[in-house]
Amino acid sequence: MRSGDLRASATIREAALGLFADRGVAGVSIRDVAAAAGVSSSLVMHHFKSKDGLKAAVDARVSATMIGLLAEFGRGAESGASPSSLATAMAELLDTDPQLPGYLRRLLIDGGPAAQELFRALFDATVDSLSGLEAAGVARPAADPAVRAAFLLVNDLAVILLRDQVQAVLGVDPLGPTGLRRWSQTLMDTYSRGVFVLASEEERS
Repeated sequence: MRSGDLRASATIREAALGLFADRGVAGVSIRDVAAAAGVSSSLVMHHFKSKDGLKAAVDARVSATMIGLLAEFGRGAESGASPSSLATAMAELLDTDPQLPGYLRRLLIDGGPAAQELFRALFDATVDSLSGLEAAGVARPAADPAVRAAFLLVNDLAVILLRDQVQAVLGVDPLGPTGLRRWSQTLMDTYSRGVFVLASEEERS
């Protein structure tokens, strides 16, 4: 594919991502996407063949971005990166990709094969990341690695799915720079130190 075609394809895909995030896939037509991208409807069809093909391209882009973010988190944790630096990386991503959380939320709530495929890909990436953290001596071995990976992934996704509700109770956007720093610091403190004070062996005997 020529560079001009690649640029046009990416422009159309990003326009669709924004519209799908705002209105949902059912509320967006090929004509809407074409208008947002500044191209003709026929060019949209030329690149993606159908709205389903366009949605599949958006799904693939979102999945690749999220998996890349998980991989970055794993590399950062293995190298001893602080929670604030990880929060900064996330904030920078959202600065350049502000529609991604909204699209991801709609996709996961709507369900269907694409949502399941994305969740599976994120789950597999989480398993791989945790395995690397164990090998690096950063994470403890788990009695049930699959459940641990699913548990941590659900926690990560919850802040995206419940973003508006979390902002209402905290008074700050949890995906904004300030909120994300607070969220990441508390998350890392909870994961590393735990929540409950456990009785010592002497107290239990």
